[in-house]
Amino acid sequence: MSAKPLLAVLLGVALSGACAKTVQDTKDDQTTTTRVQAALLSAPAVDGMRIKVQTLQGVVILSGTVKSKEQEQQAINAARRVVGVKDVKSNLQIAP
Repeated sequence: MSAKPLLAVLLGVALSGACAKTVQDTKDDQTTTTRVQAALLSAPAVDGMRIKVQTLQGVVILSGTVKSKEQEQQAINAARRVVGVKDVKSNLQIAP
């Protein structure tokens, strides 16, 4: 096998591995988002219906509204307890 076809095969294998990881990362982020949403909905002091959750590479971003700074902190804490969460960023607005 000459160098060019071998290089093409190796490049194809490397790229397919990179794509598979991206798909797995996306799947993991979707799972994490679902788990955080469930945690927020089950947290008694948080109105989970008013909070949107996004996850990117394990970093959870919370947006929407809460009634107080305490509710914001409780939402952040609930998200942090979820398996797979690496960090939590809050874009929550306080709106009574």
